[in-house]
Amino acid sequence: MTETRPQDPAAPDDRQVAELETGGRHPGRATRSLIWLTAVAWSLFQIWIASPIADWVDIFVVSETEARSIHLAFAIFLGYLLFPAVRATARGKGWQHAIGILYALGGLALIALGLWQFLGLERLGEVYLALGIALVVVAWPLLRGNDPVHRVPLGDWVFAVVAAFSALYLYLFHEALATRPGAPTEVDLIMAGIGLILLLEATRRVLGPALTIIAAIFLFYTFAGPLMPDLIAHRGASYPRAMAQQWLSNEGVFGIALGVSTSFVFLFVLFGALLERAGAGDYFIRVAFALLGHLRGGPAKAAVLASGMTGVVSGSSIANVVTTGTFTVPLMKRVGFAPHKAGAVEVASSVNGQLMPPVMGAAAFLMVEYVGIPYVEVLKHAILPALIAYIALIYIVHLEACKNGMEGLQRATVTTWRGRLISFALTVASLIILAGAVYWGLGWIKIVAGDAAAWIIAGLLFATYLVLVWIVAREPDPEALDTERPLPRVAPTVLSGLHYLLPLVVLVWALVVERLSPGLAAFWAVAFMIFIVLTQRPLVALFRRQGRLLQAAWVGVWELFQGFETGARNMIGIGLATAAAGIIVGTVAMTGVGLVLTDLVDTLSGGNLLLVLVLTAVISLVLGLGLPTTANYIIVATLMAPIIVDLGAQHDILIPLIAAHLFVFYFGIMADVTPPVGLASFAGAAIAKADPIRTGIQAFAYSLRTIALPFFFIFNSQLLLIGVDNVFQLALVFLGSLAGILAFTAATQGWFLTRSRYWESAALMAVAFVLLVPTVLMDRIAAPYQHQPAETLLEVVETIPDRDSLRLEATGIDLEGREITRTVMFPLGDPDLAPRERLADAGLDVRFDPDDQKAQIQTVAFGSPAGRVGLEGGWTITGVLVPTERPSPYWFYLPALALGLLVVWNQRRRAEPPGRGPSADTPALSA
Repeated sequence: MTETRPQDPAAPDDRQVAELETGGRHPGRATRSLIWLTAVAWSLFQIWIASPIADWVDIFVVSETEARSIHLAFAIFLGYLLFPAVRATARGKGWQHAIGILYALGGLALIALGLWQFLGLERLGEVYLALGIALVVVAWPLLRGNDPVHRVPLGDWVFAVVAAFSALYLYLFHEALATRPGAPTEVDLIMAGIGLILLLEATRRVLGPALTIIAAIFLFYTFAGPLMPDLIAHRGASYPRAMAQQWLSNEGVFGIALGVSTSFVFLFVLFGALLERAGAGDYFIRVAFALLGHLRGGPAKAAVLASGMTGVVSGSSIANVVTTGTFTVPLMKRVGFAPHKAGAVEVASSVNGQLMPPVMGAAAFLMVEYVGIPYVEVLKHAILPALIAYIALIYIVHLEACKNGMEGLQRATVTTWRGRLISFALTVASLIILAGAVYWGLGWIKIVAGDAAAWIIAGLLFATYLVLVWIVAREPDPEALDTERPLPRVAPTVLSGLHYLLPLVVLVWALVVERLSPGLAAFWAVAFMIFIVLTQRPLVALFRRQGRLLQAAWVGVWELFQGFETGARNMIGIGLATAAAGIIVGTVAMTGVGLVLTDLVDTLSGGNLLLVLVLTAVISLVLGLGLPTTANYIIVATLMAPIIVDLGAQHDILIPLIAAHLFVFYFGIMADVTPPVGLASFAGAAIAKADPIRTGIQAFAYSLRTIALPFFFIFNSQLLLIGVDNVFQLALVFLGSLAGILAFTAATQGWFLTRSRYWESAALMAVAFVLLVPTVLMDRIAAPYQHQPAETLLEVVETIPDRDSLRLEATGIDLEGREITRTVMFPLGDPDLAPRERLADAGLDVRFDPDDQKAQIQTVAFGSPAGRVGLEGGWTITGVLVPTERPSPYWFYLPALALGLLVVWNQRRRAEPPGRGPSADTPALSA
């Protein structure tokens, strides 16, 4: 058994780390009750605005902008009540005092400016005085150096009420503001300024100082444009214009990011909270151990599977670590994992949970708006990289177990490998048959029953739920997992919670088959989850004939409202992050700094796309040192994703917009891993009682495959299932990419069948490269596309399948008056439409000129697929790119596999007998 290392006394424990997301204050009963009621009211409000009932009864129907206003009011109110100005885990740190001094100096400067303008009878004197006083008051708790955690001080009550009122300003005075667009009154300006100040302070309390500092820098840049160096200078903005952009419209704080948080993200977070409250988290852990616990390093493999299943419904890395790690990390340590490695396995698997559909991290919902594609398309593009990343992590765990000669846990029953293979095949076949029966059966019901189909399907769903709960009631309550007892049996364990999967089925069906919006699909999943939480305990008691039905029903009601509170608490950070990041988005839109960054990055990289990608990755990782994943994604996606696509187009490399955003998304999720402030690493280290920095570094090493995958799918978009047209091609892509990522993992871990020599690791890395990006090699031999005249545009459009991409070459004048030529690609929709209608559906209105064989772009719809890739009205389409007839790039798999087999043969000659791996302290090739 591995000796447990003492925990760093400066590191917070797992309870404190968990409170970083949900609040570290523990006030008295009356205040706790108010917080509980507010959180429950927030959840009920979000359910109401997402439901179709509001429109049916025409009661409390709010517009999208008004809903964003109320959403932020709830988040900022709870933020001030739950998060003290100075956290208990961070007292004594000089940076908090420094921020207080900056607040105070800024406030005094605004007061001085206000007095000077007031004495000079300037219009904005009173506004600057009010803002200066507000900043000084906000600075006081930081300058004092402490803030109570067992009560809410009067100052925080004032901040909470004023901040909530400022956020509600758009809702309360929406009609009045609409009558004076661009001409705010002094009261408007005061409320907007105070709202921004209190939003930035709430963001600092909840998420740390990084996002507050970055947003403040962008605000300063808004006003100080003329003072900037020539490269990034702009004409600047007046205070009224800036406030009209940032607070009094839906362009800044109340922009797209907060809109996605309001419409989509809250319901998915609430769905995960309710599922966890119902007991699904424990069920996933037990299933994972029953399936994988007997293998080498079984608890670690079970941790990866459990975190993956939990990640299906949870978009929070830290919540995933705390939920599954409490069970899995101690069991990993018992079978021989070093504490920091046990924590790192849990961190790596939990962070990857944000990659796993159908409920990805909050940033995935932002892609729906930023890329302009349905959420189901985001899921389709994300599923293959997520699957192979998780399989690769299980392989990493297997390699660690082989290195240290670990064994698995004892099975309840011993079967032969043939029996296990037959059982697995029957299970997979049963699932495929069941899925087909459900899909075709429900489709037949919809055709036959018409409008009554919804009621029939609901009845079948209810009957299935009753049967599954009856199966649960037949089995005794499960015992706690323990290495001293045999693992639970697979079949009873799987059957003991199948009813938890029904809401997931509803969610996936609504998204994929019915093609409902993410918000409406999440509403129906949440509605069914509410029904399960309320009824599962009474039904189990009824089937077991235990009596006490009212007591069981009351427990269900209590768990429901506790789930409402948990969901709202988990949303505080996301709501504030999306609002604060809106300041950055608003600044970019107002100052045009995005265009400047394109030139700057192009200059720094010398036009080399790989250097641009590396620069983007580094920016994401550096920002990840202090930003949560959602804010990280918003900032980098706003600034860098368009640059990746533009620079690729300028060098005739077609990069799908979704690939650029997923690239940013992958590096954004590393924010929870990267030391020194990766919160998921802190949580994993606290549970494992290990050093948090060492745990974070090890988790980063385990996540190298997650870092490499974005580079691979940028250059091979088939990894995102773009251009994959049939099942055979899908199988080739999946098997080739899986083999490639496993070869990459073996190369970076320094172990394959036995310890790898350096040339063997290099060979495995070459195998991985060929298997993951065979198209790059084929592009060197034969061009992927051929150029056709623009007059063939309609003919080409007619041949493109649904959701496949049209590739164009266009020339036009950019915003700086330069003539540029750009190669772009964007998806087309329904193939049953006429070619012109398909182009119009993608946002493109084209007029053909028969004389010069070119097509003139008349208009480009705002926010359309064509508009998002940079096409503009007045540009000329000079050509259409169509795929060339060339050999399949998959032929490169053969030499790659031959090289891999050579490594296998060489390692098998010197591999040690099974069970006689080296000791844990034998040095291994560094990851």
